[in-house]
Amino acid sequence: MEQISSSQLNIKTVEIKEGENKYKCQIQIIKNFIQVSLYIDNILKSQGNIHISKIQYQIYALADYTINEIFEEINILNNDNFNIIKDNNNKYKLKIKFIILRKNKYLYIDLIENEQNINNNDLINTITELKEIIKNKDQKIKLLEDELNKYKSINNNNNDNTYNNFNIQLKEPIHKLNYHTSHVYCSTVLKDGRFVTGSCDKSIIIYNNKTFKPDLTIKEHSEYVSCIIQLRSDILVSGSADKTIKLYEINGNEYKVIQTLTYHTSDITKIIELKNNKLVSCSADESIIFYFKDNNEYIKDYSISTNGWNGPVIQTKDNEICFYESTNSALCFYDLLERKIITKINNISVSNNIYDSLVMMTKDLLLATGCDKLSIININLHNIIRTIDVSGSSSICCACMLNENMLLTGDWNRRIIQWKIVGDNLQLISKKENAHEGYISTLSKIGNGLIISGSDDKFVKIW
Repeated sequence: MEQISSSQLNIKTVEIKEGENKYKCQIQIIKNFIQVSLYIDNILKSQGNIHISKIQYQIYALADYTINEIFEEINILNNDNFNIIKDNNNKYKLKIKFIILRKNKYLYIDLIENEQNINNNDLINTITELKEIIKNKDQKIKLLEDELNKYKSINNNNNDNTYNNFNIQLKEPIHKLNYHTSHVYCSTVLKDGRFVTGSCDKSIIIYNNKTFKPDLTIKEHSEYVSCIIQLRSDILVSGSADKTIKLYEINGNEYKVIQTLTYHTSDITKIIELKNNKLVSCSADESIIFYFKDNNEYIKDYSISTNGWNGPVIQTKDNEICFYESTNSALCFYDLLERKIITKINNISVSNNIYDSLVMMTKDLLLATGCDKLSIININLHNIIRTIDVSGSSSICCACMLNENMLLTGDWNRRIIQWKIVGDNLQLISKKENAHEGYISTLSKIGNGLIISGSDDKFVKIW
């Protein structure tokens, strides 16, 4: 960015108080550039843990974007927290909503008031442009939403019509990949269309989605790879029985380890990325750890102890996750704002498979796979509304949504079963017996009407 002289800079600071703590919000208007910084100088204590301490959030936007269009730069704020409004005098104000001591607080900054203090013609023109941008913010926000939805459209499980006529019973594998030397444990699909598998042979393989041959093999873990995901930032993340989480920058057929997290003391069982871009990891050490991002590195925010090992975990709402505790076979619903378990469903059967045992069927319905049965849970009522017996499966190890109407499950008895979602129920469509020579441990859809399955028989199959 070109250097800005002090004469081109205008700063306005607003300060509010909460007890003995002070909170400042500062807006700087520069030629073709707007910067807003929210400074929080506060120590929030709960259960003896320090959660927030001297955190600074910065928001950047070029003058051809509204302030609303830069939420991705802030971990803690969402679209509903940050907007531009008109007051009773028809002036535009920046409204910031954030949480202090678990209560909503609001900050208002007069965007137009600075104009009377500006003598520089360029800055006056910038403010004039900003006014026009604000008037047309709905259109700008729509463009931003389209951009943000590119990732969602690639990975969204609910909008793929190519799977409407999919029938696993009629399928034979079009490829049988034998590049791992041990159990294929987990899988995921990259935004560029390639797919990835992790194995008990301690390796991660990225496959070409046209030739179905390996583009890249990663061997950075010293024990089996238990889970892999790709973040919205395109970073690949893996967890392992070696107690570490590794983050990789992937560039074509090359990779670089950019960070290793070593906070857990036992096997990593699951990693997810929350909607606010924070990370969550589970472990056999009976803990769940939450991370925030600072200067392109993930730092431990806080951890919670669980009653027994926890494997499956999923985000069910913006401010809620659900995870499994082994001791009481309980599904726990955890409030991310209150930082506490709000309810449990005890004595529920959830598969010991670590990666895919919890899947969101719809925005309101959670599917938990278990021993000989599927449990459908209403996440608003936090109760089981339906249990479906799946005779002869022993344990259903994984599930994969094909689209909003259809899903697959893989089980211990080597079967892939296809289900249709009918309201709050599942209707069995077809079965593929003996899909592998070992149990089905992972399923992923890879686009163009194809899926992959992985098994402890060491093979990856394309269907």
